Amino acid sequence: MGIRDRQIVLVGAPIDECAGQRGCRMGPDAYRTAGLAEMLSALGYGVLDTGNLKPVGVGPLEAPNPVLKNYPAYVGWTRSLHARASDLGCSTVFPIYLGGDHAMAAGTVSGQARAAAAQGRPLFVLWLDAHSDFHTLQSTDSGNLHGTPLAFLCGLPGFDDLLDGPLQHALDPQNVEILGVRSIDEAERRLLIDHGVGVSDMRRIDETGITALLAPFLERVRSNNGLLHVSLDVDFLDPDIAPAVGTTVPGGTSFREAHLVMEMLHDSGLVTSLDLVELNPFLDERGKTARLMVDLAGSLFGRRVFDRPTISF
Repeated sequence: MGIRDRQIVLVGAPIDECAGQRGCRMGPDAYRTAGLAEMLSALGYGVLDTGNLKPVGVGPLEAPNPVLKNYPAYVGWTRSLHARASDLGCSTVFPIYLGGDHAMAAGTVSGQARAAAAQGRPLFVLWLDAHSDFHTLQSTDSGNLHGTPLAFLCGLPGFDDLLDGPLQHALDPQNVEILGVRSIDEAERRLLIDHGVGVSDMRRIDETGITALLAPFLERVRSNNGLLHVSLDVDFLDPDIAPAVGTTVPGGTSFREAHLVMEMLHDSGLVTSLDLVELNPFLDERGKTARLMVDLAGSLFGRRVFDRPTISF
């Protein structure tokens, strides 16, 4: 089933307990105000907005590392989002998860991975982010849990609380591509190298070009009959064009680079689920970041400046 044949389901995840700066809980409503559903409808899609999820209540939990902040909230949100994503991933819809800080991906991606396994297909993940988010619960110094979901998703140890037991459907680290990264702590660097995660930093993008880096990854997804989840963090973009994020890092992707990524993803026909994360409306300038993220979603779903034959990647 192609992307055009799928109903789009919007799921709000107003989580900001795992970020260093509060405000991302307003992100889902900012996307709605910026016209996400209306834009998708104008492109011819059926859109169902299911509102905002709530975290599962987990009671008191002892954090495995005293520096961790709001650990029970991380666990509750992961369980709630995992359950919803597992259900949606086994249906014929296209889910868009509206964040919320990037800790939400622990639930969305693990749920999509469970659904992919039920279909006998591998899940690939394109992580569009200034950060690798590959800390374990023990390696993080800040205690900000939005820096840990990708390590959990790749099956690194120490995360058993998140789903009340070991992760059953961990990602193959070689099926993960982090694109646009420009801030990696030394502990993360060692873990990424040891586990063989694909990492393309901004220097590689500058030297090689974003098309040459993304096209081979998309071909691997296609050749392995994979499903593709895209996790788009606001800080993938340069803060000059997208200021509404609490973790700004200079030197991000440009307006055109970001749209090119989305256009290539649409042309590939491989994307089956999407996260939009780390939008903090309190830090925005008259909603321009929310509107840009909505515009990028439009490119992913086929909005074009001029009709031309689709290019295969």
